[in-house]
Amino acid sequence: MSTLDDTLRKSRNLSWKNQGREITFYLPGMFISDNRTGKYPAISITGSECSLQCDHCRARILEPMIPATSPGGLVETCLGLAANGHIGVLISGGCDRSGRLPWNSFAAAVKEIKRKTDLFISVHSGIIDHPTALALKDAGVDQALIDVIGDDLTFKDIYHVDFGVERIRESLEALQAAGLAIIPHIVCGLHYGRIRGEKTAVEIISQFPAVAQVVIVALMRLRGTPLWETRPVAAEAVAGIIAATRFKMPQVEISLGCARQRGNTSLEILAIDAGVNRMAIPSEEAVARAKELGLKIHYQRTCCSVSKQVYDEGFTV
Repeated sequence: MSTLDDTLRKSRNLSWKNQGREITFYLPGMFISDNRTGKYPAISITGSECSLQCDHCRARILEPMIPATSPGGLVETCLGLAANGHIGVLISGGCDRSGRLPWNSFAAAVKEIKRKTDLFISVHSGIIDHPTALALKDAGVDQALIDVIGDDLTFKDIYHVDFGVERIRESLEALQAAGLAIIPHIVCGLHYGRIRGEKTAVEIISQFPAVAQVVIVALMRLRGTPLWETRPVAAEAVAGIIAATRFKMPQVEISLGCARQRGNTSLEILAIDAGVNRMAIPSEEAVARAKELGLKIHYQRTCCSVSKQVYDEGFTV
């Protein structure tokens, strides 16, 4: 047995010991599978605008999101989505030069949405301070998603910020102190397709007991961005980060998120071999591997971060 195979087996067994021999496959709101769409769309409160213009994104990821650039527009959009049977929404958007989103302008709108609907609400928090985190908690936000970068150089070069990852740590502290559920995301290969600060990101996250789930994603090379021609991060390297996360935090649930290169079935299979508990937009090969391992399989039409169980066995790959 190779070293990687042995590592993944140990990671998988630890996952099964703590979370059980099962996996949930997710269909987020921006994707279609077997003519079905997810029931958890993403909304951008800045439209297509982002001041950071990060090298891996250049605001491309905002383009398919529903624009709602005013508090009233956000309320109207969410009320319409709730009326059409959606389970919840991911509220996101572009950042200012400090890496922040305009939450103070939208917190009251979120509170109104929670009062008028049963929508489960996730937010991409960005860099955030304690008062703003408290405002989101008071508004009823169900969970905060945040990218955790473990290397100052990567953060500065790719995100174009003039500060280091200590600002991310401070944001995690603010979210935890506010009592918000935190869903950290680790982007593997962000440093030009190479693993650099990912294990440090795992170490940072492990210091926050409020974290019950970690999402692992991999650099998506988007056309028109400076990283378009970057060599993709190796599937084995991503699987290694999944295992490192499992060994460091055996009690957390680990997801392979939707932000990854499409068609990389080897990555999905290795992730299942490492014992991920959740996976967004799986391939037929990934589902077959889960069945081969005898896992109990669930399906859900939300983001993979959503802690609320809303299984939909009608959605299959």
